[in-house]
Amino acid sequence: MSNQTMVTVQGWIGNAPVLREVGGVPVLNFRLGCTPRHFHRASGAWVDGQTQWYGVSAWRRLATHGGPSLHQGDPVVVHGRLDHRTYVNKSGVEVVALEIDAVTIGHDLTRGVATFVKAATAGPAGDPDREREATAA
Repeated sequence: MSNQTMVTVQGWIGNAPVLREVGGVPVLNFRLGCTPRHFHRASGAWVDGQTQWYGVSAWRRLATHGGPSLHQGDPVVVHGRLDHRTYVNKSGVEVVALEIDAVTIGHDLTRGVATFVKAATAGPAGDPDREREATAA
């Protein structure tokens, strides 16, 4: 296993997810906003911290399933590889963008209920879940 930084982040989808193809491979992109909260003892109230924004990319089957399943404003939990890139924006300021290459994405069920519909597959060839089931039987 290589030295990759893996993270699990809970937040809200900040824009309409965009499903497209890159080199014939489906990819889904969206922004994830995470606002930390803490209890302020002096005021006796919960206080929001500064929102952190992450770009999220999901590839292949995760992109194909996420396209019709995820919408702007949905509460989600994203697990994946954390990366960063540095670029100069239109104002000439150097910016560091944090990005997550998603391994899994799911709705945050502490915020509501969801219904899961298993996707139909053509067979065990190339499907690791089906291969595991066939091997276990």
